[in-house]
Amino acid sequence: MKRGSRVAWIMFCCMLPALTVLAAAIGQPVARPMVAQIALDGPIGPAAAEYFDDASKRAVADGAAAIVLRLDTPGGLADSMRQIIAGMLASKVPVLVYVAPAGARAASAGTYILYAGQIAAMAPATHLGAATPVALGGGRPMPLPKAGRQPASATTTADDQTAADDAESHKAMNDAIAYIRSLAQLRGRNAAWAEQAVRGAATLTASEAAQQQVIDFVAADVAELLARADGRKVRVGERDVTLQLKGASVREYAPGARTRFLAIITNPTIAYLLLLAGIFGLALEAMHPGAMLPGIAGGICLLVGLYALQLLPVNYAGLALMALGVGLLVAEAANPSVGAFGVGGLVSFVTGSVMLMNTGVPGYGVNLGVIAGIAVCAAGLLVLIVWLVFRSRRAHPVTGDAAMLMDTGELLEPVSAGGEAWMLVRGERWRVRCDTALPAGARVRVVSRQGLLLQVEPA
Repeated sequence: MKRGSRVAWIMFCCMLPALTVLAAAIGQPVARPMVAQIALDGPIGPAAAEYFDDASKRAVADGAAAIVLRLDTPGGLADSMRQIIAGMLASKVPVLVYVAPAGARAASAGTYILYAGQIAAMAPATHLGAATPVALGGGRPMPLPKAGRQPASATTTADDQTAADDAESHKAMNDAIAYIRSLAQLRGRNAAWAEQAVRGAATLTASEAAQQQVIDFVAADVAELLARADGRKVRVGERDVTLQLKGASVREYAPGARTRFLAIITNPTIAYLLLLAGIFGLALEAMHPGAMLPGIAGGICLLVGLYALQLLPVNYAGLALMALGVGLLVAEAANPSVGAFGVGGLVSFVTGSVMLMNTGVPGYGVNLGVIAGIAVCAAGLLVLIVWLVFRSRRAHPVTGDAAMLMDTGELLEPVSAGGEAWMLVRGERWRVRCDTALPAGARVRVVSRQGLLLQVEPA
């Protein structure tokens, strides 16, 4: 009996640590998974690409189970779009792309990003599509030529140029089609409609996209998105992952200070204004050396504006026309003419401003109201300069011999015929000679000057 109780006591002592660990585990609450939310609102550009790259890396480092990429964009730059998609494909955690809130869209570049996500979802009253690529010059790809169609003359320069342009357009379109089809095949989505979105700018509403297997489902909010994605098996890199997201906590990842600054200066209108401020600041410094402030501020604005322009779809012919226009306007202000320099500069400046940005890329055109306002101000300044020039030509001289001739004054003392005396003219005492005898206080007119001696006659 003693031996049996001794064995039971030994078994209890061996099981005691395991029981203690089990009791502690039962007493602790189960940790909920954390999901990171990244919001891309507005045009897809360098700032958006850098924001997603930085936020996704921070989310993975913080132990996020998945990333919700909330999308609302009219499209943007192809290079930035591809950078975001490359980051999504290389991500160590699943990326759930969610077009929201109601009224949002995933147009153009947004359609490609939606196709790249492991889970694609949309909120009600949203839409996607119109993913036709736009060339840098703003033109849209031409439709593919019909089979058997040949140019009428192989030696015609215009036909050769058109054929070259068509070839470039077809290359861009075929590349875009292959890219979005590869994403569709990777995620098991409707590749045929993806091609229609690129080739024919097709669009779909959220419910239509779900019916045609373009997206996985429609979700009213992020909580429903996570609940409906829970339990789905997705592929992350080379491994299959089952999503465990129901009841997960959501943490917002806001853009950093550098990303916000980059987003401000890469706004086409802001970059345009920075460029103008820099040019005019340096022009003022050149016209008034030593002022310092216009030169320093202008140099900073010009460098920041040029940095922003090299990140944007800039037409360099438009930039050259703007520079020529500003130069002509400055020349008109420095050496006023009859307005030829000013009118030419104004026309060149406005034309270059309109051409500066590729307005075919969604969200990347300079605000025409800003251009119009600056053009009106420049035109007003030009009219003022021309008016001042003509007024100055009609005005009487105010300095030198020309101003003094025919001026009148008062004799301070009597003068004999052919003699000399003193007179007061323009508040100054001058020695005068007169061929006519006149008493003191008589009014006389200056007719010529010989050194410091004035020749006068009765007024």
